[in-house]
Amino acid sequence: MSLVEKRSVTIRGHRTSYSLEKPFADELAAIAESRGLTVAALVAEIDERRPREANLSSALRLYVLDWVKRGSSESAP
Repeated sequence: MSLVEKRSVTIRGHRTSYSLEKPFADELAAIAESRGLTVAALVAEIDERRPREANLSSALRLYVLDWVKRGSSESAP
């Protein structure tokens, strides 16, 4: 069993791929659903905002981490 899975997506008309561990991929899908987006649309949004020198897979992980941390801090007393 591979810890990291490679996934493909079309962004702005071109095919690209990213590699994420299953927990990150699952959380990314949950975030997309909660925002009413497809995973491809969310990946495209993150891709547009990331610095060009940043790796897409890393940018996706950091987005998920930030989302989870913000959710945790918002629910804290």
